[in-house]
This record gives sequence, C-alpha cells and structure tokens, in this order.
Amino acid sequence: MTTAVLADHIPLRIDLGARTRTAALVVGGALLTAAAAQLVFRLPWTPVPVTGQTFAVLVVGGALGWQRGAASMALYMMLGAAGLPFYAGGERGWEAATGATAGYLVGFVVAAAAVGHLAQRGQDRRFETSVPAMLAGMAIIYVFGVSWLAIHLSVDSATALELGLVPFVIGDAIKLAVAGLLMPVAWRLAER
Repeated sequence: MTTAVLADHIPLRIDLGARTRTAALVVGGALLTAAAAQLVFRLPWTPVPVTGQTFAVLVVGGALGWQRGAASMALYMMLGAAGLPFYAGGERGWEAATGATAGYLVGFVVAAAAVGHLAQRGQDRRFETSVPAMLAGMAIIYVFGVSWLAIHLSVDSATALELGLVPFVIGDAIKLAVAGLLMPVAWRLAER
C-alpha cells in the first residue's frame, strides 16, 4: 500500500505543474540539508562533526517520499562535490565528498529513501510509528558512515564505532525523536 506523503498535501498558491513541483521539492530538500550542515560542532577526537544534517535527512525523506527524498540527498551530495559550500561548516569539493564523512553522505541518500518509503506506507503519521521509521533512517546513516570511516582511516570496527557513532548517539536520538514528533504534527496541520 502506497499513500501520499506530506509534501503532496502542501497547498500552493500557484499551479507549478507536477514536474516543476517535484523539482522544487527536491531542490528545497537539498537546500534544507545544506543549511542544516552549517550548524556544526566539532569534536577534537573525531573527523566527523556534529551537525543538523541527519535531522534534515530524516525530515526530507519523510516529507518527500522515497524517490524525491533520495533524489534530494543525491543532489545535495553532488552539489557539494561540485564545489558549493554545502557540507558541514561550508566544506566543499571532491576531497570533502570522498573524505572521512563520505559514507555518511551516501548513507543520507539511502536513509532518505528508506524513511520516505516508510512514510509512503503511512508510518510518519503517528508518533509511535514515526520514531521507529526515523530510527531506521539513522541506523542506515551509521552503517554507511561508520563502515566508510573504518576503511578511510584504516582502523578496526571498534575504533570506527568510537569515532563515528558513540559520540553522536545521544544527539542523534534527540534529532530522530524530534523528527518523529514533527512528522505527525505536520500531518495534523496539513489535514486541517
């Protein structure tokens, strides 16, 4: 069963047409993620910064659905790699796109698709189903991010977990809970 996602219920004052609306949503999701990436706190012992990106990825995936959410994150990743200051703290370019956090960037695409798929099945409409959907997205980001971090730094999995997961668990738990609450609230507002 596939249902409409939140973005399909946002009324517009002008008729953009389906393709233009989709393009605007995809670009908007990429820009939201780029803005969230500028909220940065660096920890001295890890190359992975604390940012607002993961929150944006979950919300974009949930609001846009799997195809538009994944396209939005792929666009975000490509624009940053092409040289726009879209990554954490304004980082940009191919080196940043393939560096220590490359796995997280790829994970953003897969996570947005997964959360979007779950949203299309209606799991973003109630807090008790939205939070597990967001948790699944966050887990995907960690799997890709920590795996690549281990490869990139040539460290064992325990060290990669210490650098790429452990310092972020509490903050990301808060982000996914807020995203999990935001989606049902947004649905209630959209259905009024």
